[in-house]
Amino acid sequence: MSDTPTTPVSTFLLDGRPIPFLPGQTIMQAAQDAGVYIPHLCHHHDFAPIGSCKVCSVRVNGRMIASCTMPASAGLVVESEAADINHDRQRLTQMLFVEGNHHCPFCEKSGNCHLQAVAYHLEMQDTHYVHAYPHHEVDASHPDVMLDRSRCILCELCVRASREVDGKDVFTIGGRGPHTTLMVNSASGQLKDSDVAVTDRAVHICPVGALMPKRQGFVIPIGQRPYDTADIAQRPEDS
Repeated sequence: MSDTPTTPVSTFLLDGRPIPFLPGQTIMQAAQDAGVYIPHLCHHHDFAPIGSCKVCSVRVNGRMIASCTMPASAGLVVESEAADINHDRQRLTQMLFVEGNHHCPFCEKSGNCHLQAVAYHLEMQDTHYVHAYPHHEVDASHPDVMLDRSRCILCELCVRASREVDGKDVFTIGGRGPHTTLMVNSASGQLKDSDVAVTDRAVHICPVGALMPKRQGFVIPIGQRPYDTADIAQRPEDS
């Protein structure tokens, strides 16, 4: 039998609210368990955090740090909803929009896209920066799965899911700086020559629709999708 306590050991303050936590939990994990939303993109409760997107950054005792990687400890004073913190989150989100090609009005993921939902939550009205309109390869070579790199935000969730859940290691991140991209581990570099299957967790965990099953468009009509009907902060089970 495990000796790890299953009841909270103490609390920290998050925007003035006491948040209980279990041993080993991060600020993000404890907040989610308490039903408190901290904006994030690369974090998923089923996988170990990597802290890459920085959208979840909070101020801890006066210092900015990713809440998904910061261990919770007694007496921490954490700020998440300060105006300057949300302003920085908005800027990070805007950069993701201009560094990709996110055409929300006709994207199949609209209404169920975490990037779009976070942008709405942060009251993003425009992209602020000049659009880069980069060229990204689309891989439609697989009979059942499509990869549109224009939507990819490099969250690595598909990389982790393929390796840790599917046991296949189909995806990886390669390149540097603006040339960083999602790559397919196959001799040709194409999905058709990889081990990916439409049933893989990696295909369905993508938060933005970079990876999508083919022939399943608009199964849930626009207007009835999760973030069409509620702010992402009110849907912790989806975030």
